Amino acid sequence: MNLPFEVYVSVRYLVARRKQASMASTSLISVLGVTVGVTALIVALALMTGLQQELRDRIVGAQAHVYVWKVGGFDDYEAEARILAALPRVEAAAPAIQGKALARTRDGEVFINVKGIDPRLEETVSGLAEAVERGSLSALTAYDGPALGGVVIGAELARDLGAFVGDEISLVTAASGTLSPMGVLPRPRRMEVVGIFRLGLLDYDTAYGFVALDAAKRLFRTDRVGMMQLRVDDPYAAYGVAEALPGQLGESYLTDDWSRLNSSLFEALSLEKMAISIAIGLIVLVATLNIVSSLIMLVMEKSRDIAILKTMGAGARVVRRIFVLQGAIIGLAGTTAGAVAGYVICTVMDRYRLLRLPMDVYQVTYVPFIIEPLDFWVVLLIANVVCLLVTLHPSRHAARIDPAEALRYE
Repeated sequence: MNLPFEVYVSVRYLVARRKQASMASTSLISVLGVTVGVTALIVALALMTGLQQELRDRIVGAQAHVYVWKVGGFDDYEAEARILAALPRVEAAAPAIQGKALARTRDGEVFINVKGIDPRLEETVSGLAEAVERGSLSALTAYDGPALGGVVIGAELARDLGAFVGDEISLVTAASGTLSPMGVLPRPRRMEVVGIFRLGLLDYDTAYGFVALDAAKRLFRTDRVGMMQLRVDDPYAAYGVAEALPGQLGESYLTDDWSRLNSSLFEALSLEKMAISIAIGLIVLVATLNIVSSLIMLVMEKSRDIAILKTMGAGARVVRRIFVLQGAIIGLAGTTAGAVAGYVICTVMDRYRLLRLPMDVYQVTYVPFIIEPLDFWVVLLIANVVCLLVTLHPSRHAARIDPAEALRYE
Protein backbone atom coordinates (compact mmCIF):
# COMPACT_ATOMS: atom_id res chain seq x y z
CA MET A 1 0.00 0.00 0.00
CA ASN A 2 1.42 3.38 -1.02
CA LEU A 3 1.32 5.87 1.84
CA PRO A 4 1.77 9.63 1.50
CA PHE A 5 5.40 10.65 2.05
CA GLU A 6 4.79 12.46 5.37
CA VAL A 7 2.75 9.56 6.78
CA TYR A 8 5.38 7.01 5.72
CA VAL A 9 8.23 8.92 7.40
CA SER A 10 6.14 9.53 10.57
CA VAL A 11 5.36 5.83 10.94
CA ARG A 12 9.01 4.86 10.33
CA TYR A 13 10.15 7.27 13.04
CA LEU A 14 7.60 5.96 15.54
CA VAL A 15 8.28 2.28 14.84
CA ALA A 16 12.01 2.50 15.48
CA ARG A 17 14.52 -0.23 14.84
CA ARG A 18 16.62 -1.86 17.51
CA LYS A 19 19.21 0.91 17.40
CA GLN A 20 16.49 3.43 18.23
CA ALA A 21 14.53 1.20 20.63
CA SER A 22 14.48 3.97 23.21
CA MET A 23 12.42 6.12 20.86
CA ALA A 24 9.90 3.34 20.32
CA SER A 25 9.62 2.89 24.09
CA THR A 26 9.06 6.62 24.56
CA SER A 27 6.32 6.60 21.93
CA LEU A 28 4.68 3.59 23.58
CA ILE A 29 4.74 5.32 26.96
CA SER A 30 3.12 8.38 25.38
CA VAL A 31 0.36 6.22 23.91
CA LEU A 32 -0.19 4.48 27.27
CA GLY A 33 -0.36 7.83 29.07
CA VAL A 34 -3.09 9.10 26.77
CA THR A 35 -4.89 5.74 27.00
CA VAL A 36 -4.97 5.79 30.81
CA GLY A 37 -6.11 9.42 30.93
CA VAL A 38 -8.93 8.92 28.41
CA THR A 39 -10.04 5.69 30.12
CA ALA A 40 -10.15 7.36 33.53
CA LEU A 41 -12.11 10.32 32.19
CA ILE A 42 -14.70 8.14 30.41
CA VAL A 43 -15.18 5.93 33.49
CA ALA A 44 -15.48 8.94 35.83
CA LEU A 45 -18.05 10.66 33.61
CA ALA A 46 -20.02 7.43 33.23
CA LEU A 47 -20.01 6.96 37.00
CA MET A 48 -21.29 10.47 37.76
CA THR A 49 -23.86 10.31 34.95
CA GLY A 50 -25.07 6.95 36.26
CA LEU A 51 -25.36 8.28 39.81
CA GLN A 52 -27.32 11.32 38.63
CA GLN A 53 -29.71 9.30 36.48
CA GLU A 54 -30.22 6.61 39.11
CA LEU A 55 -31.13 9.19 41.75
CA ARG A 56 -33.33 11.08 39.29
CA ASP A 57 -35.18 7.94 38.20
CA ARG A 58 -35.78 6.84 41.78
CA ILE A 59 -36.97 10.27 42.84
CA VAL A 60 -39.28 10.58 39.83
CA GLY A 61 -40.62 7.08 40.47
CA ALA A 62 -41.14 7.66 44.18
CA GLN A 63 -42.61 11.14 44.04
CA ALA A 64 -45.25 12.97 42.12
CA HIS A 65 -43.97 15.42 39.52
CA VAL A 66 -45.88 18.55 40.57
CA TYR A 67 -47.33 19.60 43.93
CA VAL A 68 -50.28 22.00 44.21
CA TRP A 69 -51.49 23.87 47.29
CA LYS A 70 -54.58 26.03 47.59
CA VAL A 71 -55.20 28.80 50.06
CA GLY A 72 -57.69 27.37 52.57
CA GLY A 73 -57.18 23.79 51.38
CA PHE A 74 -59.23 21.56 49.09
CA ASP A 75 -62.84 20.90 50.18
CA ASP A 76 -63.77 18.33 47.53
CA TYR A 77 -60.54 16.65 46.54
CA GLU A 78 -62.18 14.30 44.03
CA ALA A 79 -63.63 17.22 42.06
CA GLU A 80 -60.33 19.08 42.28
CA ALA A 81 -58.48 15.97 41.09
CA ARG A 82 -60.70 15.78 38.00
CA ILE A 83 -60.12 19.47 37.23
CA LEU A 84 -56.35 19.18 37.62
CA ALA A 85 -56.15 15.94 35.62
CA ALA A 86 -57.88 17.67 32.70
CA LEU A 87 -55.14 20.31 32.38
CA PRO A 88 -52.62 20.12 29.50
CA ARG A 89 -49.80 17.57 30.01
CA VAL A 90 -51.30 16.38 33.33
CA GLU A 91 -52.02 12.65 33.38
CA ALA A 92 -53.33 12.12 36.93
CA ALA A 93 -53.92 13.87 40.25
CA ALA A 94 -54.09 12.56 43.81
CA PRO A 95 -54.72 14.17 47.23
CA ALA A 96 -52.36 14.16 50.22
CA ILE A 97 -52.20 15.35 53.80
CA GLN A 98 -48.71 15.66 55.26
CA GLY A 99 -47.46 16.00 58.80
CA LYS A 100 -44.86 14.80 61.27
CA ALA A 101 -45.19 12.35 64.09
CA LEU A 102 -43.22 10.37 66.62
CA ALA A 103 -43.52 6.64 65.93
CA ARG A 104 -43.07 4.36 68.94
CA THR A 105 -42.76 0.66 69.60
CA ARG A 106 -41.23 -1.37 72.38
CA ASP A 107 -38.00 -1.54 70.41
CA GLY A 108 -37.55 2.15 69.64
CA GLU A 109 -38.97 5.47 68.56
CA VAL A 110 -38.36 7.51 65.39
CA PHE A 111 -39.58 10.88 64.12
CA ILE A 112 -41.25 10.27 60.77
CA ASN A 113 -43.20 12.01 58.02
CA VAL A 114 -46.80 10.84 57.90
CA LYS A 115 -48.63 11.18 54.61
CA GLY A 116 -52.35 10.65 54.21
CA ILE A 117 -53.29 9.34 50.76
CA ASP A 118 -56.08 7.84 48.72
CA PRO A 119 -54.49 4.49 47.69
CA ARG A 120 -56.56 4.24 44.52
CA LEU A 121 -55.42 7.66 43.24
CA GLU A 122 -51.91 7.41 44.69
CA GLU A 123 -51.15 4.54 42.33
CA THR A 124 -51.63 6.89 39.39
CA VAL A 125 -49.05 9.50 40.50
CA SER A 126 -46.25 7.53 42.19
CA GLY A 127 -44.64 4.11 42.26
CA LEU A 128 -45.52 3.43 45.89
CA ALA A 129 -47.90 0.53 45.19
CA GLU A 130 -45.25 -1.37 43.20
CA ALA A 131 -42.68 -0.76 45.96
CA VAL A 132 -44.71 -2.53 48.67
CA GLU A 133 -42.82 -5.73 49.54
CA ARG A 134 -45.14 -7.11 52.22
CA GLY A 135 -48.80 -6.41 52.71
CA SER A 136 -50.55 -4.04 50.30
CA LEU A 137 -51.32 -0.37 49.83
CA SER A 138 -55.03 -1.03 49.31
CA ALA A 139 -55.21 -2.42 52.87
CA LEU A 140 -55.21 1.19 54.11
CA THR A 141 -58.81 1.73 52.99
CA ALA A 142 -59.91 -1.84 53.72
CA TYR A 143 -58.70 -1.78 57.34
CA ASP A 144 -61.43 -2.41 59.97
CA GLY A 145 -59.39 -3.42 63.01
CA PRO A 146 -59.34 -1.97 66.53
CA ALA A 147 -56.62 0.63 65.85
CA LEU A 148 -57.20 4.10 64.39
CA GLY A 149 -56.19 2.82 60.97
CA GLY A 150 -53.53 1.06 58.97
CA VAL A 151 -50.09 2.37 58.09
CA VAL A 152 -47.58 1.41 55.39
CA ILE A 153 -44.01 2.10 56.47
CA GLY A 154 -40.56 1.96 54.87
CA ALA A 155 -38.41 -1.15 55.18
CA GLU A 156 -35.60 0.63 57.04
CA LEU A 157 -38.11 2.30 59.36
CA ALA A 158 -39.69 -1.09 60.07
CA ARG A 159 -36.25 -2.43 60.99
CA ASP A 160 -35.56 0.52 63.33
CA LEU A 161 -38.92 0.05 65.04
CA GLY A 162 -38.79 -3.75 65.01
CA ALA A 163 -42.24 -3.79 63.40
CA PHE A 164 -43.71 -6.32 60.99
CA VAL A 165 -47.00 -6.55 59.11
CA GLY A 166 -49.74 -7.06 61.71
CA ASP A 167 -47.85 -5.27 64.52
CA GLU A 168 -49.08 -2.06 66.08
CA ILE A 169 -47.14 1.18 66.43
CA SER A 170 -48.06 4.38 68.24
CA LEU A 171 -48.06 7.75 66.50
CA VAL A 172 -47.85 10.96 68.50
CA THR A 173 -48.52 14.24 66.68
CA ALA A 174 -48.61 17.86 67.81
CA ALA A 175 -52.38 17.92 67.13
CA SER A 176 -53.18 14.72 69.02
CA GLY A 177 -52.70 16.08 72.53
CA THR A 178 -55.43 16.33 75.19
CA LEU A 179 -55.93 19.21 77.56
CA SER A 180 -55.32 18.44 81.25
CA PRO A 181 -54.69 20.42 84.46
CA MET A 182 -50.98 19.99 83.71
CA GLY A 183 -51.29 21.33 80.18
CA VAL A 184 -51.54 19.57 76.85
CA LEU A 185 -50.52 15.94 77.13
CA PRO A 186 -49.61 13.90 74.04
CA ARG A 187 -52.11 11.24 73.12
CA PRO A 188 -50.65 8.27 71.25
CA ARG A 189 -52.77 6.87 68.42
CA ARG A 190 -52.46 3.17 67.68
CA MET A 191 -51.86 2.22 64.04
CA GLU A 192 -51.52 -1.27 62.62
CA VAL A 193 -48.78 -1.96 60.08
CA VAL A 194 -50.52 -3.25 56.96
CA GLY A 195 -47.61 -2.96 54.53
CA ILE A 196 -43.87 -2.42 54.21
CA PHE A 197 -42.39 -0.72 51.15
CA ARG A 198 -38.91 -0.21 49.72
CA LEU A 199 -38.57 2.64 47.24
CA GLY A 200 -34.76 2.54 47.21
CA LEU A 201 -34.46 6.09 48.56
CA LEU A 202 -33.14 6.41 52.08
CA ASP A 203 -35.27 9.45 52.93
CA TYR A 204 -38.44 7.48 52.20
CA ASP A 205 -37.43 4.03 53.43
CA THR A 206 -36.28 5.33 56.83
CA ALA A 207 -38.70 8.14 57.62
CA TYR A 208 -42.05 7.80 55.85
CA GLY A 209 -45.36 6.28 56.82
CA PHE A 210 -48.50 6.32 54.63
CA VAL A 211 -52.01 6.26 56.08
CA ALA A 212 -55.52 6.66 54.66
CA LEU A 213 -56.93 10.17 54.28
CA ASP A 214 -59.52 9.67 57.03
CA ALA A 215 -56.85 8.53 59.49
CA ALA A 216 -54.63 11.49 58.55
CA LYS A 217 -57.51 13.92 59.16
CA ARG A 218 -57.97 12.53 62.66
CA LEU A 219 -54.23 12.46 63.37
CA PHE A 220 -53.72 16.09 62.37
CA ARG A 221 -57.22 17.35 63.26
CA THR A 222 -58.10 18.72 59.87
CA ASP A 223 -61.12 18.30 57.64
CA ARG A 224 -59.52 19.35 54.36
CA VAL A 225 -56.91 17.98 52.02
CA GLY A 226 -53.84 20.19 52.10
CA MET A 227 -52.11 19.22 48.87
CA MET A 228 -52.71 17.73 45.44
CA GLN A 229 -50.08 15.70 43.62
CA LEU A 230 -49.83 15.63 39.83
CA ARG A 231 -48.16 13.32 37.37
CA VAL A 232 -47.29 14.80 33.96
CA ASP A 233 -46.51 13.13 30.65
CA ASP A 234 -42.85 14.20 30.77
CA PRO A 235 -41.05 14.55 34.15
CA TYR A 236 -38.68 17.12 32.64
CA ALA A 237 -41.66 19.30 31.71
CA ALA A 238 -42.82 19.45 35.33
CA TYR A 239 -41.24 22.86 35.92
CA GLY A 240 -43.18 24.42 33.03
CA VAL A 241 -46.45 22.80 34.13
CA ALA A 242 -45.96 24.05 37.69
CA GLU A 243 -45.23 27.57 36.47
CA ALA A 244 -48.35 27.65 34.27
CA LEU A 245 -50.85 26.33 36.84
CA PRO A 246 -51.47 29.56 38.85
CA GLY A 247 -52.28 31.37 35.61
CA GLN A 248 -54.70 28.63 34.55
CA LEU A 249 -56.47 28.13 37.90
CA GLY A 250 -56.01 31.41 39.78
CA GLU A 251 -53.60 33.10 42.16
CA SER A 252 -54.95 31.13 45.12
CA TYR A 253 -53.01 28.09 43.87
CA LEU A 254 -49.35 27.58 44.75
CA THR A 255 -47.13 25.05 43.00
CA ASP A 256 -43.77 23.35 43.16
CA ASP A 257 -42.16 20.50 41.24
CA TRP A 258 -39.74 17.65 41.90
CA SER A 259 -36.77 19.33 40.20
CA ARG A 260 -36.92 22.41 42.42
CA LEU A 261 -37.49 20.36 45.56
CA ASN A 262 -34.33 18.37 44.81
CA SER A 263 -32.34 21.15 43.13
CA SER A 264 -29.62 21.26 45.79
CA LEU A 265 -28.91 17.55 45.36
CA PHE A 266 -28.58 17.72 41.57
CA GLU A 267 -26.57 20.94 41.69
CA ALA A 268 -24.11 19.24 44.06
CA LEU A 269 -23.86 16.22 41.76
CA SER A 270 -23.30 18.45 38.71
CA LEU A 271 -20.58 20.37 40.54
CA GLU A 272 -18.94 17.12 41.58
CA LYS A 273 -19.07 15.83 38.00
CA MET A 274 -17.43 19.03 36.76
CA ALA A 275 -14.71 18.88 39.42
CA ILE A 276 -13.89 15.26 38.63
CA SER A 277 -13.80 16.03 34.89
CA ILE A 278 -11.37 18.90 35.42
CA ALA A 279 -9.14 16.84 37.73
CA ILE A 280 -8.91 13.87 35.38
CA GLY A 281 -8.67 16.20 32.38
CA LEU A 282 -5.43 17.47 33.90
CA ILE A 283 -4.21 13.87 33.91
CA VAL A 284 -4.84 13.73 30.16
CA LEU A 285 -2.96 17.02 29.76
CA VAL A 286 0.01 15.70 31.72
CA ALA A 287 -0.04 12.55 29.59
CA THR A 288 0.16 14.65 26.43
CA LEU A 289 3.33 16.28 27.74
CA ASN A 290 4.99 12.91 27.15
CA ILE A 291 4.28 13.47 23.47
CA VAL A 292 6.17 16.77 23.61
CA SER A 293 9.18 15.18 25.26
CA SER A 294 9.25 12.22 22.87
CA LEU A 295 8.99 14.48 19.81
CA ILE A 296 11.72 16.82 21.07
CA MET A 297 13.99 13.80 21.63
CA LEU A 298 13.13 12.54 18.17
CA VAL A 299 13.93 15.91 16.58
CA MET A 300 17.29 15.99 18.34
CA GLU A 301 18.10 12.44 17.30
CA LYS A 302 16.88 12.85 13.73
CA SER A 303 18.38 16.28 13.04
CA ARG A 304 20.73 14.71 10.49
CA ASP A 305 17.83 12.97 8.72
CA ILE A 306 15.86 16.22 8.70
CA ALA A 307 18.79 18.04 7.17
CA ILE A 308 19.11 15.40 4.46
CA LEU A 309 15.40 15.63 3.71
CA LYS A 310 15.70 19.39 3.33
CA THR A 311 18.71 19.09 1.00
CA MET A 312 16.64 16.66 -1.11
CA GLY A 313 13.92 19.29 -1.53
CA ALA A 314 11.59 18.77 1.42
CA GLY A 315 10.29 22.13 2.58
CA ALA A 316 9.65 23.37 6.11
CA ARG A 317 5.95 22.57 5.77
CA VAL A 318 6.69 18.94 4.88
CA VAL A 319 8.98 18.55 7.91
CA ARG A 320 6.41 20.21 10.14
CA ARG A 321 3.66 17.89 8.90
CA ILE A 322 5.84 14.81 9.59
CA PHE A 323 6.08 15.61 13.30
CA VAL A 324 2.50 16.85 13.60
CA LEU A 325 1.38 13.53 12.12
CA GLN A 326 3.47 11.67 14.69
CA GLY A 327 1.64 13.43 17.50
CA ALA A 328 -1.68 12.79 15.74
CA ILE A 329 -0.90 9.08 15.42
CA ILE A 330 0.07 8.84 19.09
CA GLY A 331 -3.07 10.73 20.12
CA LEU A 332 -5.35 8.70 17.85
CA ALA A 333 -3.89 5.40 19.07
CA GLY A 334 -4.12 6.47 22.73
CA THR A 335 -7.67 7.83 22.52
CA THR A 336 -8.88 4.80 20.57
CA ALA A 337 -7.40 2.39 23.09
CA GLY A 338 -8.71 4.52 25.96
CA ALA A 339 -12.19 4.65 24.45
CA VAL A 340 -12.30 0.86 24.04
CA ALA A 341 -10.94 0.26 27.56
CA GLY A 342 -13.33 2.79 29.10
CA TYR A 343 -16.33 1.30 27.31
CA VAL A 344 -15.40 -2.25 28.38
CA ILE A 345 -14.82 -1.25 32.01
CA CYS A 346 -18.11 0.67 32.19
CA THR A 347 -20.02 -2.21 30.59
CA VAL A 348 -18.60 -4.76 33.04
CA MET A 349 -19.11 -2.50 36.07
CA ASP A 350 -22.70 -1.76 35.07
CA ARG A 351 -23.69 -5.29 34.10
CA TYR A 352 -22.40 -6.94 37.28
CA ARG A 353 -23.12 -3.98 39.60
CA LEU A 354 -19.62 -4.07 41.01
CA LEU A 355 -19.65 -0.62 42.63
CA ARG A 356 -21.66 -0.81 45.84
CA LEU A 357 -22.28 2.30 47.93
CA PRO A 358 -23.40 2.93 51.51
CA MET A 359 -27.07 3.83 51.19
CA ASP A 360 -27.02 6.21 54.16
CA VAL A 361 -24.55 8.44 52.28
CA TYR A 362 -25.49 8.20 48.60
CA GLN A 363 -29.19 7.24 48.80
CA VAL A 364 -28.64 4.30 46.42
CA THR A 365 -27.06 0.87 46.95
CA TYR A 366 -25.11 0.70 43.69
CA VAL A 367 -24.11 2.98 40.83
CA PRO A 368 -24.86 2.16 37.19
CA PHE A 369 -22.21 3.26 34.69
CA ILE A 370 -23.93 5.16 31.88
CA ILE A 371 -21.89 6.52 28.97
CA GLU A 372 -23.52 9.57 27.43
CA PRO A 373 -22.70 9.70 23.69
CA LEU A 374 -22.04 13.45 23.91
CA ASP A 375 -19.60 13.02 26.82
CA PHE A 376 -17.89 10.13 25.04
CA TRP A 377 -17.25 11.96 21.78
CA VAL A 378 -16.32 15.24 23.47
CA VAL A 379 -13.65 13.43 25.49
CA LEU A 380 -12.21 11.83 22.35
CA LEU A 381 -12.32 15.09 20.40
CA ILE A 382 -10.64 17.16 23.13
CA ALA A 383 -7.96 14.51 23.73
CA ASN A 384 -7.07 14.42 20.03
CA VAL A 385 -7.07 18.21 19.73
CA VAL A 386 -4.76 18.53 22.75
CA CYS A 387 -2.43 15.90 21.29
CA LEU A 388 -2.25 17.91 18.06
CA LEU A 389 -1.65 21.21 19.84
CA VAL A 390 1.30 19.92 21.87
CA THR A 391 3.07 18.90 18.64
CA LEU A 392 3.26 22.47 17.36
CA HIS A 393 6.41 23.43 19.25
CA PRO A 394 8.50 20.31 18.37
CA SER A 395 7.35 20.40 14.74
CA ARG A 396 8.17 24.11 14.44
CA HIS A 397 11.62 23.45 15.93
CA ALA A 398 12.19 20.64 13.43
CA ALA A 399 11.17 22.86 10.51
CA ARG A 400 13.75 25.49 11.54
CA ILE A 401 16.75 23.13 11.47
CA ASP A 402 19.50 24.51 9.20
CA PRO A 403 20.84 21.69 6.95
CA ALA A 404 24.33 23.22 6.85
CA GLU A 405 24.59 23.41 10.64
CA ALA A 406 23.16 19.90 11.12
CA LEU A 407 25.58 18.31 8.61
CA ARG A 408 28.69 20.35 9.44
CA TYR A 409 30.21 17.78 11.76
CA GLU A 410 28.76 14.64 10.16
